[in-house]
Amino acid sequence: MRIAMVGLRGLPATFGGIEKHVEELGWRLAERGHEVSVFCRPNYAGDLDLPTEFDYVAPVGRRPGRYRGMILRNLPTVEGKGVEAFVHSGLAAASTVGRGFDVVHFHALGPGLFAPIPKFLTGAGVVQTIHGLDDERSKWGGLGSRLLQAGRWVSTRVPDEVVVVSRELGRVYSERHHRATVYIPNGAPTVTPVAPGATLARFGLEPGRYVLFVGRLVPEKRPDLLIRAFREVPGDARLVIVGDTANTRGYTGELKKLAAADARVVMTGYLFGADLAQVMTSAGVFVQPSTLEGLPITLLEAAAYERPVVVSDIPPHLEVVGASARGHRVFSDGSQNDLTEAITAELADPAGGADGGRELAKAVRAHYDWDAATDQLIEVYRRAGRR
Repeated sequence: MRIAMVGLRGLPATFGGIEKHVEELGWRLAERGHEVSVFCRPNYAGDLDLPTEFDYVAPVGRRPGRYRGMILRNLPTVEGKGVEAFVHSGLAAASTVGRGFDVVHFHALGPGLFAPIPKFLTGAGVVQTIHGLDDERSKWGGLGSRLLQAGRWVSTRVPDEVVVVSRELGRVYSERHHRATVYIPNGAPTVTPVAPGATLARFGLEPGRYVLFVGRLVPEKRPDLLIRAFREVPGDARLVIVGDTANTRGYTGELKKLAAADARVVMTGYLFGADLAQVMTSAGVFVQPSTLEGLPITLLEAAAYERPVVVSDIPPHLEVVGASARGHRVFSDGSQNDLTEAITAELADPAGGADGGRELAKAVRAHYDWDAATDQLIEVYRRAGRR
């Protein structure tokens, strides 16, 4: 099949769950003999520290690039909160007309606004993956929020097939929108632990002696709650915030002020590749305090590294970690005191946390598998393409 991917920033994936999702599925689809075209934004820089076997050639202008067997096609856009993704997705959808794609696959609510273009102007099947309820994210307001609400409405009516990455999203689409969906969760990454070295030294970190957050610095991921809760954690452990702004400069500025009040807090900005692997490998505890998620790949990644985790009790997190226990503790969403207690308890019991982390890793590897997800997605594509 000839498949178009619409709605991500680009590849190779550096930051962003959708980018990692498309990369993991896309190269597997290509390996199975399908032609995968990924529409990219020119200003999204991929990770340049790549194994040579990935054969990365950057797209330049109208000349397509390639990466892990996929075709990369740059399209222009304009910079600006919300506008950039909106313009690029519209141009990408229009570019699918006349190219003979069998399937056009949209990712997320906003890009799916343009699903009617291939639906009614091409013979392609239209598939949309819902990665989260983006219209409920607090960083969007006014026109942006209304466009995303319209995107959700379109997602319930236009695509031939709708995929959800968590059972909770499937429940929402079934109960609120009476739309059938296909549950295909994200996969757990294959990770290679990296021994403590220059990256830890650069930030003054000791193995096992820091709490780790990884993600975009946006309100719904609640790094502010984590910083406040960590103030009450006793001892000399440090808190490491890996990530940076995502059209949220005002919020990020407030976070930096919060962090400056506690000398134990380290804000690294984004880390990629071996730097991120080193920080993940040696973390004492990984914390995911989000109030809104689809199915966070960062949580699956932390589990793959066999790290003890602390998560809020929102349904997508509970799908991954199950009941609260040593090595995978759960706290009440939004409760600063509960979060402080969970982190303190995990840091005080490193042996129990290590055992629980290994148990969680085993369960995650058994259920969250990119190869199985690719097989399921191919069947979805075949159904969509026959309509």
